Amino acid sequence: MDTLTAERREIAGYSVRWDGARAANAYAAGHWVRGTLVVALERAAREEPQRVLVIEGDTALNAGTLYRRATALAGVLASRFPAGSVVSFMLPNWHEAAIIYLATTLADMVAHPVLPSLRERDLTFMLADVKSRMLFIPARFRGHDYVAMLDTVVSNLETPPEVVVLRGDYGTHSKFNDLIIDARADIKPSLDPDAVRMIMHTSGTTGRPKGVMHSHNSLHALIRQIGDHWQVEMRDRFLVASPISHIGGSIYAFECPLLLGTTAVLMEQWNATDGIELLRDKRCTHFAGATPFLVQTLEAARMAGTRLPELKVFICGGASVPPSLVREAADYFDRAVVTRVYGSTEVPVTTVGVLEPADTEHAAETDGRTAIADIQLVEGEVCVKGPQMFLGYLHSEDEDGAFNDNGYYRTGDMGQWVDEHYLVITGRSKDIIIRNGENIAPKEVEDLLVQHPDIKQVAIIGVPDPDTGERACAVIVPSGDRSPRLEELGVFLSDLGIARFKIPERLELRDTLPTNDAGKVLKHRLKDMLVENQSP
Repeated sequence: MDTLTAERREIAGYSVRWDGARAANAYAAGHWVRGTLVVALERAAREEPQRVLVIEGDTALNAGTLYRRATALAGVLASRFPAGSVVSFMLPNWHEAAIIYLATTLADMVAHPVLPSLRERDLTFMLADVKSRMLFIPARFRGHDYVAMLDTVVSNLETPPEVVVLRGDYGTHSKFNDLIIDARADIKPSLDPDAVRMIMHTSGTTGRPKGVMHSHNSLHALIRQIGDHWQVEMRDRFLVASPISHIGGSIYAFECPLLLGTTAVLMEQWNATDGIELLRDKRCTHFAGATPFLVQTLEAARMAGTRLPELKVFICGGASVPPSLVREAADYFDRAVVTRVYGSTEVPVTTVGVLEPADTEHAAETDGRTAIADIQLVEGEVCVKGPQMFLGYLHSEDEDGAFNDNGYYRTGDMGQWVDEHYLVITGRSKDIIIRNGENIAPKEVEDLLVQHPDIKQVAIIGVPDPDTGERACAVIVPSGDRSPRLEELGVFLSDLGIARFKIPERLELRDTLPTNDAGKVLKHRLKDMLVENQSP
């Protein structure tokens, strides 16, 4: 294999990994282009101003309206912050997020989506990490008071961002509607397609979230691949139930409508019964999500007595996908091809799945085949690179061990080839738990729980769960006679500002934890014991 080394290069104020050969190949193949999403937005507004791009509830944003509102907000951003500034948004799947995302791009700034399920601890770190200049939040969502939370977060930051509140009481912060009214629409962007377009934090085994940098072009390559391999046609409709702050939700909501001519149907909060209604009423053709989405969609469709005749494709990934589930769903739906895919925030859609209707076997039994990504197995580890690969982490020190000598990203996942062309993920060497598509870094939770006065030692283990894919189990050695209770651990972690989805859902008490000769906890042995003893 040829050695292709990447160097650090400064592009528009960010230090990124730059592989000249990779860039040349991507441009030559048409995966990378000289334009940006702004060109597609302007063209849509000019040629198809009435074409609906985003639907949320009773709101439908067409190309002309989205362009006008995004341009207006971009004027505000450009008048307040320099090019290259980071604009964060911590929003549910609301249509305003598309306006904010595109306004950030028009203003030549960097979009920073943040999961609304995160709390003070993660949010404070992320905002400081990217030096965010503005943050958009809901007033309330799922019973949580974001305005009050940001009062605390802002007080803990040396240089806090301006906070803008949507849909409710804004307190001492700025009001979104007032910001739009104050807008200027004199933006004339001249954007570098190789510059950083988006930073998205992802959990790592160290417990500290890492900022993943994507460019205009890495995202363009990703979307073109989807268009080429997922049976996408103009006017198709994607149901977007995954968070728009995940790489999957963001591309279906913000990128595909402009680059592929689709419509994004946004769900504020996933509910299978409501999801079935949207799939039917909005005539959705595509749906992608983690394993629990497919399980619940299949169950709800049966209860509703529908086989979803408009659905063409269901893409499933993000956690272990049972082959029997893929077969069952493919057999039930009228014409939908159901397939497993594999990817990460760093290299999204590494495999494109298997969408040939007659090849249910590979669709169910493997994690798909490659298209534009170059995958190599090095001592069983999946190593990958391609035009959709990220530009590196925000902090170069986070890249220690992340790439091999040939420039391939080391996923930390183990795999094998089946029938030469199909990849099967056999396990994870990275210590990450995936619950409902959300990544949980065990070390982060362990580092907090070990501060509890009744805990001497703790290991967080992911165990299979039919509804969520995995759930976190805290295996604890008490420090004394008193044993902590599960509910008590939840309160303890909540008080430390951790996101609710990271809180363990199961507690096991042990006198000791199994270790090797170096004292490292043997988590695989613990997991085997937990799975064996798990209630049916």
